[in-house]
Amino acid sequence: MIHFGTGGWRAIIGDEFTKENIQIFACALAQKMKDEKVDNQGIIIGYDRRFLSKEAMRWISEVLAFNGIKCRLVNKSCPTPVIMYLVQRDELAYGLMITASHNPALYNGIKVFTKGGKDADVEVTQNIEEYISKVELPVKHLDYQDALDSKMIEEIYPINDYIDFILADIDSEAIKKANLKIALDPMYGVSETAIKTIMITCRTEVETIHGGHDTLFGGHMPAPDEMLMDELTTFVKVRNCDLGIATDGDADRIGIIDDTGRYLDANDILLLLYWYLMEYRNMKGPVVRNLCTTHSLDELAKQYGQKCYEVPVGFKWISSKMDEVNAIIGGESSGGMTIQGRTKGKDGVYAAALLVEMIAKTGKSISKLYDEIKSRCGHREIVSKAYSFKPELKESFIKKIMEDKMIPEFDKKIDHISYMDGCKIYFEDDSWVSVRFSGTEPLLRIFAEAKSLKEAEKICSIWADYLNI
Repeated sequence: MIHFGTGGWRAIIGDEFTKENIQIFACALAQKMKDEKVDNQGIIIGYDRRFLSKEAMRWISEVLAFNGIKCRLVNKSCPTPVIMYLVQRDELAYGLMITASHNPALYNGIKVFTKGGKDADVEVTQNIEEYISKVELPVKHLDYQDALDSKMIEEIYPINDYIDFILADIDSEAIKKANLKIALDPMYGVSETAIKTIMITCRTEVETIHGGHDTLFGGHMPAPDEMLMDELTTFVKVRNCDLGIATDGDADRIGIIDDTGRYLDANDILLLLYWYLMEYRNMKGPVVRNLCTTHSLDELAKQYGQKCYEVPVGFKWISSKMDEVNAIIGGESSGGMTIQGRTKGKDGVYAAALLVEMIAKTGKSISKLYDEIKSRCGHREIVSKAYSFKPELKESFIKKIMEDKMIPEFDKKIDHISYMDGCKIYFEDDSWVSVRFSGTEPLLRIFAEAKSLKEAEKICSIWADYLNI
């Protein structure tokens, strides 16, 4: 019952996310680490603010400790990027984060990180599933206090090391001189301590909304999507802030509100940061995006004599391709991005700090910067739709789309079609549409990009009508 998707294992609490399944996972990982002879390195584990996250971390550590694997546990909820940073810094083979990221509150899950702080790739997660299938019940474990007393479990709180890691890369002096005012919405998640500490260190005024601990996330998904950021938009406009920053539940994804109250999504942020890295940090190189992310990045890369590489959905593909082609930035439309030389996975905290540096160094408002860059790349609108469906229909959808390769009729010419991850249709006028199953929720996702919002919506509707969803 434990199956990994694009963002780790995620499951409904009390259904598949249970103590027994968590212990089974831990037992499987312990055996895998032993077989790979990396058990002597130990492991680092963190957790977010979701229901049962801290308990799940302890259940895992009890099983690993029984198997002779020392566990260092971050003893307060923390951003996912903290764990990635520690795995990379300490040259560990594995690290774990207990989180379901931006999923609804009834979900929880586990993200697995491998050497270098990367998201575990498909080969690793499939291998873990193979080990899971061989676990015998009941799973043996140590008592938590006994494991603490025997030093097999150690509680740590390394947030300052992570914050210093970011501050060492940010132009703090430029930010201090800019006299900026920032609004922060952690969405009841775990980013406030890190982002607020960085901003205050840089003498930036910060005001927070939704900073408390609420396992129901205020009744909404903890996702920095436009429809969930009305309160931050109002706050930015009423308080005359230079920037509004929102992060998802585990702080690896980001969305922003500019100084005019306009929502900018990950596609926009990637454009801004790619331009900034090349223009102000003198970094040169390609960019990597997933297949559901704006093609404006392709145009910007072309203007600088660089290339934009397209990969499947899942950040493991982005980080791997970045290493392969020496890209300076990589990201995805869902809100995650990383920069060359930083952690190998998504880091919403670092992205937030870099955006503030960008405003300070350029001396321009983020709204003006965005308008200038968009005018260079040509106007495009991207639309994202998510459709729930009856589980018994999934196989018929897969057969129709992926096996029989049936597509609807469009009123524009098709250039080519890719089945790298779902079905993506590229049109001759540079618009496109992608249809794929979510790797984290039981949803069918349709993305489309075109020169107008109306056209992008129309392309999505044609696919949805064709599938009768």
